[in-house]
Amino acid sequence: MAIQVRVPTVLRKHTDGEKAVSGEGGTVRELVDDLASRYPGLRDALLGQDGQLNRYVQTYVNDEDVRFLGGIETPLADGDQVSILPAVAGG
Repeated sequence: MAIQVRVPTVLRKHTDGEKAVSGEGGTVRELVDDLASRYPGLRDALLGQDGQLNRYVQTYVNDEDVRFLGGIETPLADGDQVSILPAVAGG
């Protein structure tokens, strides 16, 4: 099962500069595990100490925010596109 993952500039240091990588997994958690096995450091950037998705990094599956789907347990299917976006704040 191939899943395309779009990586923001700030996290590309973990993917050897690649802006998109392929991964596998039946859920977002399994995808993160797969990516982390090949790209050390990515797990710490994506997950908090509680093992849940970092609240400062937004994750989308096919343009749908996983916070409103199933969080880290959101199911994935072959051909899905996952986008990772750093949260933007300011004032």
